Amino acid sequence: MKACRVALFDMDRTLVRTDTATLYVRYQRRLGEAGVRDVARVAYWMLQYTLGIIDAEAVASAVALGYRGRSEAAMVERCRAWFRSDVLPHVGEQARAAVARHRRLGHLTAIVTGATRYAAEPLAEVLGIDHVLATRLAVEGGAFTGEVMRPMCFGAGKIALAEELGRQHGFSLSEAAFYTDSITDRPLLERVGAPVVVNPDARLRALALVRRWPVERW
Repeated sequence: MKACRVALFDMDRTLVRTDTATLYVRYQRRLGEAGVRDVARVAYWMLQYTLGIIDAEAVASAVALGYRGRSEAAMVERCRAWFRSDVLPHVGEQARAAVARHRRLGHLTAIVTGATRYAAEPLAEVLGIDHVLATRLAVEGGAFTGEVMRPMCFGAGKIALAEELGRQHGFSLSEAAFYTDSITDRPLLERVGAPVVVNPDARLRALALVRRWPVERW
């Protein structure tokens, strides 16, 4: 791997071996808050994500609208409980080892995910990751407005947010490694100095072979 001093990690299917959206809707179903239709809708979105054809902004807007008027503080507490019961068992040893290796080297670390910070922050705390770049939901008076803040942390939006982190902490993306599973992250993979493909979907696996990017299985 090219020498770096920053390590950026995708969350779903990378640090976590599966999709946290799927885990969350299953959690909701256990609580009686989601039905078969909700599970099917999330499964459809995950298929689109895997194929690299998802309209991420439309999906995020639909999800955010459903939270309009709800308490942000309640969401923080709920996601912490959900993380402990449903997400933590899916954090693999290889993921833990990769983060620990970068921490030992003194590298700045960050999760860069299309999920919200409510899903990602408990994971960052467990792994000792310094920063979370995530899709941001607008909040007023402690309640969600139903809107998504721009840029969304997806596709080119991940570049914008990672570059802003770089301006704040004095690094360029050429000094960063980025670990991800998805072809949707191609824009950021092509900007960092050390792209690393983890548990790749079919399209990203093919691209990694052409670009000679390292491929890892976590």
